[in-house]
Amino acid sequence: MAKLLSKANSKESNHLHHITPENAGWEYVGFDVWHLSEGEEITLPADDKERCVVLVAGLASVKTADEFFPRLGKRMSPFERIPPWSVYLPHHTETQIVALSELEVAVCHAPGFGDLPVRVIAQTDVQVEHRGKGRNQRLVHNILPENRPADSLLVVEVYTQEGDTSSYPSHKHDTPIDGQETYLEETYYHRIDPPQGFCLQRVYTDDRELDECMAVYDRDVVKVPRGYHPVATLAGYNSYYLNVMAGPVRKWLFTWEKDHAWINTEHYS
Repeated sequence: MAKLLSKANSKESNHLHHITPENAGWEYVGFDVWHLSEGEEITLPADDKERCVVLVAGLASVKTADEFFPRLGKRMSPFERIPPWSVYLPHHTETQIVALSELEVAVCHAPGFGDLPVRVIAQTDVQVEHRGKGRNQRLVHNILPENRPADSLLVVEVYTQEGDTSSYPSHKHDTPIDGQETYLEETYYHRIDPPQGFCLQRVYTDDRELDECMAVYDRDVVKVPRGYHPVATLAGYNSYYLNVMAGPVRKWLFTWEKDHAWINTEHYS
């Protein structure tokens, strides 16, 4: 198995993924996913991590020492293609999440150091955009972009139709170059519709020291420590992925791979 590919835990466990900087071999990004039955709950610790809780599918209540959000959520599948409900949690905030239905919840985390308040990110707070053209189109939900307050985290989800590409033309964000590129680690949490399908993701560097191409199935996570990282869907299967990024500077600046940058030009359709 490719070392960048993380398979979901067995169905006996409701904790599908537990990715930390320590087990990923990097410094900033952490990512967890739980699949809970109605009435089940989890507690997030009060530590040095800020978190963004994303209700991928289902309904939940979220409680901290000072806040109680009693019934959050609307979509019951990410493939409804409507924005999710989310909650931003600053560091040192213990939190209880209770499933009010079958619940798929993602917890994105990275270093926290500021004094931001707990806040709900409602569906109407999510910036929606369409990117690309031709066979390179996708629908983007900017859940926690750089123009919204956070210490380290950037969180976004992307839908790609069957047969299309996304995170493409190939781009990278692994070399800090002032005003041009930032260093950001990244995870991709993939969902596939119908769920028996798969998509393809490649992670590679210019010198090909890193060059992995993975068949990615429903609920797999791909870790991107560096390099380019395009995604390609196959006929009959639509793609959803939830991206988490973090690094020393909270800004998404990237460099296109020169060979494929022409895909952005007006001559392509």
